[in-house]
Amino acid sequence: MTRATRHETTTMPLNTQPHFEAADSFYEALIDSHRDLTTAQSHELNAKLVLLLANHVGEASVLNEALAAARASVLGAYTAI
Repeated sequence: MTRATRHETTTMPLNTQPHFEAADSFYEALIDSHRDLTTAQSHELNAKLVLLLANHVGEASVLNEALAAARASVLGAYTAI
C-alpha cells in the first residue's frame, strides 16, 4: 500500500472509535501540558493542538465531520465521542 501524495485525494471517514495507542498516557500528557498555564494560554494551547492535528489529517471532509461531531457533543446531541 502506498501513501497518497499531497495532491492525491483519498476518502477517509471520521473514526470515532477508540483508536490511539496508550490513551491514558496521552490524556495524562495532555493534562500535564496545561499545568501552570493561564486560562488564555490553555485555550491557545488547545487551538494550536487542534490546528496541528487538523494539518496532519488534512482532508477537509473529515475535518468538517469532526467539527460537526465535536459541536454536537458539546450541545449534547452526539454521543459517539
